[in-house]
Order: sequence, then structure tokens, then C-alpha cells
Amino acid sequence: MTAADLVARPLQTLRTKMGGVVKSSRASGGRRVSATAQRIRAGRRAISLSNPDKILYPATGFTKRQVVEYYTAVSRYLLPHLEDRPVTLKRYPDGTTGPHFYEKNAPSFTPDWVKTFPVARRGGGPDINYIVINDAATLVWCATVANLEVHPFLHRVPRIDVPTAVVFDLDPGEGTDVITCADVALLLRQALEAVDLEVFPKVSGSKGLQLHVPLNTRVTYEETQRFALVTAHALEQAEPRLVVTDMAKARRAGKVFIDWSQNSDYKTTVSVYSLRAKRDRPFVSMPVRWEELERAIKHRDAHSLSFDPQAALRRLHEIGDLHRPLLRLRQRLPRVPPRKASRGL
Repeated sequence: MTAADLVARPLQTLRTKMGGVVKSSRASGGRRVSATAQRIRAGRRAISLSNPDKILYPATGFTKRQVVEYYTAVSRYLLPHLEDRPVTLKRYPDGTTGPHFYEKNAPSFTPDWVKTFPVARRGGGPDINYIVINDAATLVWCATVANLEVHPFLHRVPRIDVPTAVVFDLDPGEGTDVITCADVALLLRQALEAVDLEVFPKVSGSKGLQLHVPLNTRVTYEETQRFALVTAHALEQAEPRLVVTDMAKARRAGKVFIDWSQNSDYKTTVSVYSLRAKRDRPFVSMPVRWEELERAIKHRDAHSLSFDPQAALRRLHEIGDLHRPLLRLRQRLPRVPPRKASRGL
């Protein structure tokens, strides 16, 4: 089913191709499932989907089946961004209003055909076997276990010491919003362009924005984190009433926090095209054009920077993957960090 097929009618009416009721009490990988589990096809794999009509986003009645349908439809755009990247799962077994948990180690019931990659623990002990989502079947399987959000690392295996990008995570403090983040994003863009770096924005799908600077060259996390920190500090010095780099939440009121620390080999950032589970209705972490941010600022229109699954799929069908350049664009960090950016530049 293509994105065009999906946007032709509301997501609520979609149904993934399913087989009959699974009579066995065990799903792929040995996990116990409910008697109402059904089989879905993803590539060459048949995957069990338990409780397909279970509501995971209560405000809209968005079900587990619809989560699977969304990830099936978006997979052609999402998978290139996840290829060979270890991911942390963020699972919501009882939906967005219930308890959730991060899961780094592949669960014991993970099917044997799901690719994993071992990474040494920072504090010692057994390796963490991270899931690597390289195909639609793995992406769909993750959705069937209520993994609503996809959080990849900035590196690809086996070179887990080489980040492929720098990321700036813009988080609005109390009294600010995504429009304030857009103001900061434009200042960051100005500073980065001054050192010949192209940067690509996306809405987080929650409250803020993330800016990605593709590198795809030999670089270390020490170099990328230092670059992000120095750049963020320069902007904070230029705009102290607007920007903060201190992680203490008490200092963030009325400002935008630039989280430079995401550039660490042990941290993940929500993927482009991932669903978010911050609210009781589904939204997507979606690339936007710079002109769209400028227009949203001009009209103070935060709503224009929100995309539900149906809107995200429609947009992808119409304009394609705005973050595709991140996959190939090669850039090098400057030896001299960006100069201070301000509204007067």
C-alpha cells in the first residue's frame, strides 16, 4: 500500500492485510499473546499483532493496529534514516496515559531474524544488544510491541565512535513555545551558514525543534559535542534573554534550552518520521522548510508546525523526504567555531 493509498481516506478506516485469528498462545519469538492476536505480513515475515484494537492514544481512539499501519506506510521514508543505527525502544503497553519504559537491550522474546548489535556497557557488565531496524519487518515488529517512538543513535554500526551529524535539540522553557524555538533556530542557522554548514530543521512532534547538521565524514563525538557546546554558548552570550545552555530547569523559564549534550555516544534522539507519545493524540516528528518556520513566526502560528499521522503521510506523498540530504551530504566541522549570532547580523 502506497502513501497515496493511505491519504486517500482517514487512517481510522485503514486495515493492514491480516490473516485469521492466531490460535497459538505464542507469538514470534516465544512471547505469550492474547487469543485475539492476528497475523500481519511485513515483507517475507508473518508477525503476530496482539490486541490490534487496543487504544494507545485515547483522545482520538488511535489503536495499536493504526500505529502498525502508520509505520508500514512510512517505512520507505523512515528506513534509510535508521539503517545500521542501534535504537532504544520506548514502549507504551497501555497507551500514552499508562506507564512507559525505555528498553535498550533487545527483549528476550525478540524474533531471531531481528538484527541486533552488541555494545559494551559504560559501567561494565554484559553487552547491551541493541536492535537495528534495517527492514520493514523489524520496524513493524517493534510497533506490535507498542514501541511508539523510535530513538536511534547518531552513529551507524559498526563505527559506533563516528557520529554522522551534529544535532541541536531546542526545548522551550515555561512561557515559550515552538515559535520561540523557531526564532532560535533561525539564529542558529545564521551562525552555521557563516561557517559554510548546511542545517536541516524538523519539529520534534512534542514541544520543540531539532536541527541536524549532516557530516558523513570522519569525526569523533568529542569534536561534535565540543562544536555544539561552543556554538550554543556563543548564541547564549549574544541572546541571553532568549537562549540558555544550562541544563538546570529552573533557569529555563522564558527561554529556549539548546541541548548540546545530545551529541554523545550514549544518547539517542527521536527519529525523523517517528510518532511521539508526549500527548494523548498522535503527532509526528517531521522535517520542515525554513520558509515554513519563518511563516509560522510571522503569523505566530504554532498549529502549522504540528503533523498528525495522516497529515505526515500526505505531506510525504506530496513533497517527499526533506531530510534525504542528511543521508549523503558531506560536510566538515570548521576549526574555528561559529561567531556569535544575534538578530543584528
